[in-house]
Amino acid sequence: MIAASVSRAEPFVTYCVAITVDRGLVFASDSRTNAGVDQVSTFSKMHTLVADSDRMITLLSAGNLATTQAVVRQLRRDMENNATTNLRSVKYLAEAAEYVGELSHEQRARHRSKNDSTFNPEASFILGGQIVGREPQIYLVYPEGNHIRASTETPYLQIGETKYGKPILDRIINAELPLHDAARCALVSMDSTMRSNVTVGPPIEVLVYTRDNYGNISRLMLQEDDDYLRSLRRAWDASLKRAFEGLPGLPLPVSPRIRLVDG
Repeated sequence: MIAASVSRAEPFVTYCVAITVDRGLVFASDSRTNAGVDQVSTFSKMHTLVADSDRMITLLSAGNLATTQAVVRQLRRDMENNATTNLRSVKYLAEAAEYVGELSHEQRARHRSKNDSTFNPEASFILGGQIVGREPQIYLVYPEGNHIRASTETPYLQIGETKYGKPILDRIINAELPLHDAARCALVSMDSTMRSNVTVGPPIEVLVYTRDNYGNISRLMLQEDDDYLRSLRRAWDASLKRAFEGLPGLPLPVSPRIRLVDG
């Protein structure tokens, strides 16, 4: 019953971010799913689908829960059945992103065919990882099924509630950034989003992948009362206040040429 109710939630009640730097990849996602003030549940939105000796592929999901779960189930089922196209058979991550887009588009069309005007089946995904012999990459798969790849100028991708966590990413993320610093930046981005939007919330999942290490990944799940998450939040708040206090003062008095006009 919960899944059926959640499936009618607004399409982007979540926040996920993926970052690519020279040393590897970082993924972060919240776990809150909201179908109204009286129906708040937690579902993981981070799915490590392959972590073998020759590839690592992780999927972040945002949007309609029925659609995202159906896509993930089909991805796993295709690997189990050794389908012609599956995440273990693709040679390029771009091919995997196209495959995810096709599955998502199929599920979206299937749900919309029910002619239920209250049902919004849209979902977005971030697919990332590395296939042996290739560079680590991240792709954003849109609800329509098409996809884009992160660029040198914008080495991160977001889905869901993106606006609150974007400023820190724009200022900090660059290709040379150490991997664990990129992970801390992702967590600050997540905390900024949680403070401004109650529909985004813990547990917070973080995955750190070092390039060329395929089956070796580090994954954390941080609850709301986690000591590290709390200390990170306090340190960031204090740093922001110190930075604000250090800003140059306004050039007062205001020029006498400026006049306030009533009405």
